[in-house]
Amino acid sequence: MFKKILVPLDGSEIAAKVLPKVVELAKAFKAKVTLCHVCYSGVGAMIGEATPGTIKQAEAQEKKFCDTFLTKTGNDLKNEGLDVDWACAEGVPAQQIIAFAEAKDYDLIVMGTHGAGEVAWYMGGVADRVASHATVPVLLLRTLEFKPPLLKEVYSTVPGVS
Repeated sequence: MFKKILVPLDGSEIAAKVLPKVVELAKAFKAKVTLCHVCYSGVGAMIGEATPGTIKQAEAQEKKFCDTFLTKTGNDLKNEGLDVDWACAEGVPAQQIIAFAEAKDYDLIVMGTHGAGEVAWYMGGVADRVASHATVPVLLLRTLEFKPPLLKEVYSTVPGVS
């Protein structure tokens, strides 16, 4: 059923919590796994008063991190007996993940839903965007126990009710 599984990772320990389930799925379906990391191309805009030199330096550090992180993680999965490769991309994460999955004919995308906590709840995270727009099936795995603040307490301002 699933022969090619794409696993986007952001480099965090929380995102890596999907890996045991990925190993299980890949072994069950004898699937090839591709790990990917997207270096956000807007890094320069987030730095503020950055010069072209500092932007290039930040981008180079991100690329080096990507290569090191994916090589280590990929080799760990190979040691589990999986057929694994990895790729780094640059751009807006959700867009690049979707484009990569569709261009390379992946059967499944597996992602964690940790996002950015409350900010992601209000604005929508990468996993939400991928699940909403990908034409490839997406399996979202909860990696953190996050309870949206809206569900903690509910206040009502119904006229005439005290």
